[in-house]
Amino acid sequence: MKIVVLDGRAVNPGDLSWDSFRLLGELRVYEYTEKEDIFEHAQGADILLTNKTPINAELIEKLPQLKYIGVLATGYNVVDTKAARSRGIPITNIPSYCTAGVAQMIFALLLELCNHVSLHNASVQRGEWQKSKDFSYFKAPLIELEGKTMGIIGFGNIGQSVAKIALAMGMKVKAYSRTVKYTGNPGIKWVSLEEIFGESDVLSLNCPLTAETERLINRQSLALMKPSALLINTSRGGVIAEEDLAAALNAGIIAGAGLDVLATEPPAKGSPLIGARNCIITPHIAWASKAARERLIQSAAQNIKSFLNGKTQNVVN
Repeated sequence: MKIVVLDGRAVNPGDLSWDSFRLLGELRVYEYTEKEDIFEHAQGADILLTNKTPINAELIEKLPQLKYIGVLATGYNVVDTKAARSRGIPITNIPSYCTAGVAQMIFALLLELCNHVSLHNASVQRGEWQKSKDFSYFKAPLIELEGKTMGIIGFGNIGQSVAKIALAMGMKVKAYSRTVKYTGNPGIKWVSLEEIFGESDVLSLNCPLTAETERLINRQSLALMKPSALLINTSRGGVIAEEDLAAALNAGIIAGAGLDVLATEPPAKGSPLIGARNCIITPHIAWASKAARERLIQSAAQNIKSFLNGKTQNVVN
């Protein structure tokens, strides 16, 4: 079997091994694949692996040898699932490999908004503490989370982990999900979308990007939120209407946002959220701890091994 990885650097910039794939077939890894090179790089592949490089219907039609598509991520919207299904080509993804890391990042963003660690460290490094007459000072209001309400939209593995951490911190948890309705935890209250917007002190977005969730955070939903509310997004950038969030932050309609994802990545010049008031943005790193990427690679190899043994797993189409 010929195995081709179209954009290996995203998952493995050089600190991990591809050996588990080499045990399964002839491996060819490209660090990047530009749009104009996708067909050339994919030619001859029996097994095609991608992280963010798109695999559309036209490409699938041009690859008669192709038998399997593996997405090196949880989200699989980069592949035309209908076209693959019509050819009998399974598409697999990697579920749950980064749950702990994403939950951790959600609270890293939140605690930065509440405690302003980087702001105060920068102040100390500039010598402001040495010059201060006071033993203690703060350059922005500090927010205590205990007793506040954490709203969670999307209650899969990550949403449930966020709820567990929030409860441990003494927060109240309210959740909205289209599918999951019972957790067995009396500390989690299920509410409507309108309620979760209006009642959350912190709103964490942990839902997939679908037709229903695209631009879910918009002028109308932001207007329902508390002026003191904080918004955290580690799901997909398209869940937010970015121009509406930027306007809401700049106008003080909500107090702040912590974002690990944007609608366009890397962001285009003039992206409305870059430079918006009290908006922290990180470059889509919540998933990317070394431990999580190791799990991803091993899971992807196991998906292929199962396919070769006639027992496909984690098939999404």
